[in-house]
Amino acid sequence: MDGAAFGVSSDLITGLAAALGSGLLIGLERERHKQRGPHGEPAGLRTFTLASLGGALAQALALPGLVAVTALAVTALGGLSYARSHGRDPGLTRALALLVTCLIGALCVTAPLLGAPAAVVLTALLAARPRLHRFATEVLREEELHDGLLLGALALVVLPLMPQQPLPWLADMKAHSLMGLMLMLLALQATGHIALRLAGPQAGLALSGLLSGLVSSTATIAAMGSRSRSQPGLRLACVAGAVMSTAASWLQAQAMVFAIAPQAALGVLPVTLLGGLLCAGLGVLLAHRSHRLEKDAASAAAVAGRSGPLRPREALLLSLMLSAVTVTVTWARERFGSEGLYGAVALTAFADVHAPIASLAGLRAAGTISTGPLLLGLLLAFTCNSVTRCITAAAAGGWRFARIIIPALAVPLALCGGLAALLHAG
Repeated sequence: MDGAAFGVSSDLITGLAAALGSGLLIGLERERHKQRGPHGEPAGLRTFTLASLGGALAQALALPGLVAVTALAVTALGGLSYARSHGRDPGLTRALALLVTCLIGALCVTAPLLGAPAAVVLTALLAARPRLHRFATEVLREEELHDGLLLGALALVVLPLMPQQPLPWLADMKAHSLMGLMLMLLALQATGHIALRLAGPQAGLALSGLLSGLVSSTATIAAMGSRSRSQPGLRLACVAGAVMSTAASWLQAQAMVFAIAPQAALGVLPVTLLGGLLCAGLGVLLAHRSHRLEKDAASAAAVAGRSGPLRPREALLLSLMLSAVTVTVTWARERFGSEGLYGAVALTAFADVHAPIASLAGLRAAGTISTGPLLLGLLLAFTCNSVTRCITAAAAGGWRFARIIIPALAVPLALCGGLAALLHAG
């Protein structure tokens, strides 16, 4: 016999069950913590389960203000426990956890798909207390906290306030887009710093470059170059990360062609696969070679420990430089026009390699062009964008950084061009 026979909806039964499970989950963690603690704590499995069920029943009864009264009662009981902790840890977290558990129980009745995950998150936070405490006091450095707050303020406060209207004097670019580009560069700097600390200079920067290359290889090269300039001992590891970002670009290009024009995916696969494998192989080789510079890398890491991970001035200058490329391309197209398909591809690719590839794939999907012109346009886009990447490498990391990046970009591109010529001839 179901709940409807008693005038109870199945949604209410589901909500009460979710509240019961949530209270038991949080209570289990608190019970284990109570056993580990030096003093017996009054709130455990039963207390948190009852708090969750109390909030759920208050919500289910649908009486005005009953949920608020229940929450206040739970808060008062938590405050009483706080006051009776004679010289011991007052357990403010325990009191707050009781209140949140009560509110989660109420949420489970109206939205169990939100209440149950909220209970999991609360349990995870409570269980991770020792690790979070160690991270906040021992692992996280003062300058890292400062830069994290700066990044959060720029992303959550400054970026939403930036105007979204196109600027005619800036080739119709938006101030919001410029700030977004700067934030992306800062985020890539932070990603590289985190990878450096977690996995070391060799594997960390290479993996960071590969993942960041899915966002923007040019921006990744800029971030790696600026790190190489400030930390010369990590130059080869930064080069490895920059080269790995180009491998991500080749693989992303193949994914775009497959998504837009799947009938042409096999036709370009040998070229994109060769480009991705060559760049990835070079990146791994450079990362392995940088392992021999372990002593210099360690000293550079020590220098990194005395400075923050973010370099806002460099990110601002590089974002302005990359934006200038876009403005120049737009001006050239308006002034001289785009003579034919490949002229448009070349102009656009100086600013972004994936936009013209997506356009070419769209033309191939519509049957306007064949796979041959698509492959030729893809190589042209990578060639033109590689010019931008080389200039970015020299501007961000100096000649000692760029002299390795340039052949690392040119050699795979030349070999891919040769393979494309053989395929086209066949």
